[in-house]
Amino acid sequence: MTNRNYAAIDLGSNSCRLLICNECGKTLWAENYSTRLAEGMRQAKGCITPEAIARAKDAFVKIKKSLDDFGVEEKNLRAITTAACRIAKNGRDFIDEIKKVSGIRLEIIDSQEEAELNLQGASEHVRGKTPYLIIWDIGGGSTEVTLAYNKAKPELIKTVSIPYGARNGAEEFGLQEYDAVKAQNLQAKVDEYLDNFFDGLVMPKADDISFVATSSTALRLVAMIEKKTKYVREDEDGHIITQKAMNSVINELCGKSVAEMANNPCIGETRAPIFMAAVEIFERIAQKLDADNITASLKSAKDAIIANLIERDKKHG
Repeated sequence: MTNRNYAAIDLGSNSCRLLICNECGKTLWAENYSTRLAEGMRQAKGCITPEAIARAKDAFVKIKKSLDDFGVEEKNLRAITTAACRIAKNGRDFIDEIKKVSGIRLEIIDSQEEAELNLQGASEHVRGKTPYLIIWDIGGGSTEVTLAYNKAKPELIKTVSIPYGARNGAEEFGLQEYDAVKAQNLQAKVDEYLDNFFDGLVMPKADDISFVATSSTALRLVAMIEKKTKYVREDEDGHIITQKAMNSVINELCGKSVAEMANNPCIGETRAPIFMAAVEIFERIAQKLDADNITASLKSAKDAIIANLIERDKKHG
C-alpha cells in the first residue's frame, strides 16, 4: 500500500498558507504566500483588485507544483478561503480564475466554520489544562473570538466574527502608524462586537481559561518580546505572552514609523503597513478578556483540515 499525503490550503485576506503532511500527520512541506488579497478592496468598491488576483494566481501555480511534487491527490486536499472572498463582490469570479489557472477548487467557508477549524487546530498547546479556552485569530479581513470547553475535542460555546483584521483595519482607519484617535476608533468597533459576544454569556473565571492567539501577530510579538534578531515563526509556536511584556512592546511600537517597523526583523517590509492595526486589535481583545499568559500558536485551521482528512480515511479503513 502506498503512503497517502494530505494538503490543506487556507487563503486569507492577507496571506495563503499551505500545509502538506503524510498519513501520520508529519509535516512534509509548509509555506506562506503573501497574496494580500484584501489589499485595496475598499478603494475598489468591495472588489478584489486585479493586482491581488495576479498575486493569488502566481501563488496557486506554485502551490499546484508543490501538490504534484508530493503526490497529493485531489480527494486528499481541502482548500478554503475566508473573509475577503466572503465579502468581495467578485469573490466567485475570483474562485473561478484560480480553478482555471491551477485546477484547485477553493471553498468559501462561513465565519462559524472558520472559528471551529481554528479552535480545533490551535488548541493543541493547552488541551485539558483548564476547563475552558478562548482562541482569537486575527486575519487580514476579520478576527474570530471563540469560547469553548477545553476537551480532547473542544466544544464550541460561543463565537463572534469581528469584521476587522490587520489589512482592512489599517486601510479603513488609516492606521499604518500609531495615532491615538484612529486607534480608539478601531478599538471602539472591536468593542461593539465583543460586547455582543459577552451579551448573555456567563463568563468563566480567568483562572479557568486558557487564552490562545493564533496569528502571525501573536508570533511576531513573542519574537519581539524575546528580542530576536530574526523572525522564525516555528520558533515562537507555543510561547507565552504576558500582559506586561505585551504592553511594553506595544508602547515601543507606538513611537515607530512604518519605515522603522519595516526595518524591525520581526515585522518586515510587507507586514509593516498593517502591523499597527493588528496590534491594536490584539491588545483590545486581551484587555476586554482580562487575558494574561496568552499562548501564541502557529497551528490553525490548516492543521485541523489535515487532521480531519486523516481521520476520515482511518474511519474508512
